[in-house]
Amino acid sequence: MSERSYSRRAVTIGGGIAAALGIAAIGVTVPRLFRRHYAASPYDDLFAKLIDRDAALPVGHAALEQWNGKAPTRTMLAATLRPRLERRTLAEVSNAELAQGNLREVQGWVLPESLVLLCVLAALER
Repeated sequence: MSERSYSRRAVTIGGGIAAALGIAAIGVTVPRLFRRHYAASPYDDLFAKLIDRDAALPVGHAALEQWNGKAPTRTMLAATLRPRLERRTLAEVSNAELAQGNLREVQGWVLPESLVLLCVLAALER
């Protein structure tokens, strides 16, 4: 039997590819380990659309204060938001709402309605 030897070039290229894949795997895994973990919620599919759930809380609390206890329930908010966000990102929905003029005012800020409702849901859930 003849032994097969690999050239230095092939070993170097293979090692470089393996190193690049390892670095990419670490780059994907490490941020997941260090980000904040939240308790499981029936609305996690909606909260996944938010970049930072903690940043949504002040907007949600401000909207709740403006509504003076007349806020919709969590299930009503989820039923409104799920069809809107089912196949689109929050940015796509927000852009569509901006174009349609579907906006809400919260303490002087004019925001897309879906964003405000999602912030209110986050505030109610916390």
